[in-house]
Amino acid sequence: MSLDQTRERARLYLITPPQISDIAAFTDQFKAAIAGGDIASLQIRLKLNGEIDPLATRQVAQAVQPLCRANQIALIINDSPQLCLALDADGVHLGDKDMEIAAARKLIGDELIIGATCRNSRHQAMIAGEAGADYIAFGAFHPSPTKSDTQPADPTLLTWCQKFLTLPCVAIGGIEVSNAEPLIAAGADFIAVSSGVWNYHDGAAAAVNLFNLAIDRAMQGQ
Repeated sequence: MSLDQTRERARLYLITPPQISDIAAFTDQFKAAIAGGDIASLQIRLKLNGEIDPLATRQVAQAVQPLCRANQIALIINDSPQLCLALDADGVHLGDKDMEIAAARKLIGDELIIGATCRNSRHQAMIAGEAGADYIAFGAFHPSPTKSDTQPADPTLLTWCQKFLTLPCVAIGGIEVSNAEPLIAAGADFIAVSSGVWNYHDGAAAAVNLFNLAIDRAMQGQ
């Protein structure tokens, strides 16, 4: 199935590690990532005993927000519309067990971004779009070291999204430099990456550069 030739260039959507013990070191790592190339957004996803860690989320958000603003990188808070508002972030990403999209929209208003986890469900994607989500996320496309409760997703979901939906789709789950290109070619508007950047053997800047090269190759093949 061929994709629309007017499709916009896919972009990189970074997600923090699940825990950050040294905020200054992570901030330096994020600076390096920015130097490596185009980044659309950074989602702060910090967990404590399986739940959002509000204190760590607040501390990391405050540390990286100036970098995000200076480089036009959207700052997304995981799970909590309330924290999104309190931190003056650009948006919130909601899992399927978090606040409903309509309620979150009422709370945060029309200007901020709402993303929605849809796992491998076309039905959930359509519901999320109708409820007012700004993007949907499918995955996991590969086993993920940062999230164990995922469901396998097939790249045909991304192609379906490009053909039938108007809102952008994010591919998530175990994405690395070596496996990103087919997902972009299949239709991902964004590729969500965590350990594939932060744990890359040559550093975050090199990883971001290589992801952007993979994006360019995949888009040129459309």
